[in-house]
Amino acid sequence: MHSLFASPFSPLVTALGYFVDTRLGDPSWLYHPVRALGWLIDRAEKAVRSRVGSEAGMKIAGATVTLLLSSTVAALVSTLIALPLLGFLLAVYFAYSGLALRCLLDEGADVERLLQADDIDEARVRLSYLVSRDTSCMDAVDIRRSLAETLSENFSDGFVAPLFYLCLCGPAGMWAYKTVNTFDSMWGYKNERYSHLGWFPAKLDDVLNFIPARLSAVLILLVSRRPRPLAALRTVIRQAGKMESPNAGWPMAACAVALNARMGGPTSYFGRIKQKPLLGGEFVWDQALLARLLLTLKRTGGWSLLILISFQAFLWFAA
Repeated sequence: MHSLFASPFSPLVTALGYFVDTRLGDPSWLYHPVRALGWLIDRAEKAVRSRVGSEAGMKIAGATVTLLLSSTVAALVSTLIALPLLGFLLAVYFAYSGLALRCLLDEGADVERLLQADDIDEARVRLSYLVSRDTSCMDAVDIRRSLAETLSENFSDGFVAPLFYLCLCGPAGMWAYKTVNTFDSMWGYKNERYSHLGWFPAKLDDVLNFIPARLSAVLILLVSRRPRPLAALRTVIRQAGKMESPNAGWPMAACAVALNARMGGPTSYFGRIKQKPLLGGEFVWDQALLARLLLTLKRTGGWSLLILISFQAFLWFAA
């Protein structure tokens, strides 16, 4: 067994990464690796589109670029965290930068503060940075509902899933996942431009998020202490199955059911109204409900760490 205080794969790396994330978040002065990934993916798209014209070629190119970049990132991270002395610190940095719990909660709180200050125009703008839907005509209720939906969904793929792969595969596995997830966020749209190029990263992201999404839902329900938890879980399973995405509906439905608040309904995307399945209960999102959601996600984040790092420690000490 390697030293707990020296190996980049130890539970200590996970604990320190979580600690730094919850204390530091994502400050603007600190360069984030996802920015580099976004730049590389954008350059890759331009290169592919200048050379490939057919639909089949786009699918093949999308798969090739996704696998090539994600494996390259994993290999680079593996090399860096293996460096003597510096490797452990780099492992903590990669663990920290791959988690987004503090950033997620801060962004939600920032939009809510703007609503409380009656600055609805700026709240719409800030929300537009977080969602792909049209925010220009939203009222306060629509803003809070949209914010609750994106916070719930991103809690899984922005925090639980990276933490899951960090505990299971170390920082390199975590960043292989982050690379695929970044591809999905940039290319995973079901429109004419990305339906072929983004097909493979979207499907791969669905596979990688299958377990984390369901784990997120279970933990959210447990933390919320809903009466009749098995009945609540059955409701979540039923409602999540109505969603177009195989994974996004799980944490969304869990938060909606846990707080008995409504998600879904008519939503504007790229100038078109889309009727999303209704999730949760009857309450309309207000300041108090959003505050409860933020607290629930914060507490669930802590329990996620406790459970997953216990699993990692078991694997570590059993090796």
